[in-house]
Amino acid sequence: MISAARAPHTGRLDTLVVEGRAEGGRVLLRARGELVLGCTDTLAGTLAALPPGVARIELDVTEVSFMDTAGLTFLDLLSEYGHRHGVPVSATGWRGQPRRVLELVGMDPMDPLRAAPPADSAARTASAVAQERAEQLEMLRLEIEQLRHAIDSRPVIDQARGILMAAHACTPDQAWDILREASQRTNTKLRQVAAAVTASAVPDGPAPPEPLRTALRAAAARHAR
Repeated sequence: MISAARAPHTGRLDTLVVEGRAEGGRVLLRARGELVLGCTDTLAGTLAALPPGVARIELDVTEVSFMDTAGLTFLDLLSEYGHRHGVPVSATGWRGQPRRVLELVGMDPMDPLRAAPPADSAARTASAVAQERAEQLEMLRLEIEQLRHAIDSRPVIDQARGILMAAHACTPDQAWDILREASQRTNTKLRQVAAAVTASAVPDGPAPPEPLRTALRAAAARHAR
């Protein structure tokens, strides 16, 4: 066993664990958990613990369940180690959401390190690759941020739908349409509309602002008809 490291960034145990063993000059690494903020520290510790005389590094990520843009930095670190020490590296076993991330940024999901440029050509292509990677990372960051925001917003929206269903004897789909229509009429984010409806249902809770109340009443009346 070469190493078993934990990333401390979230306070949860085993956010990322990298274990490995050496077979002659070949090192077999196995990653388990999530490639998120702090994962490069875990990998750096593992690489620092490798024995001398390593001829090849093979990383198995079959048990990696999630990755964000930090996962791409994780791969860059592994690739840079291979270039610096003159040893081939591979990262295989991508599936699920991590595989989708690689596809989104145009990397080979079979082995994203296989197409990495050799050290002597890296300087010639660095500028174009860096610009393309920056654009891809920004797109990926926005997609992940939108997904997390949608997940965070779901509970309050569901509560608001339930309140509207009880108040107007409407269906879940109609309650959703009322929220969406009020959001569009007042140019207010859907989550803010839902939060205002939920807050108003609490005893002595604040009523929604007048423009929002008007939009909610109009939307409810339209659907009642």
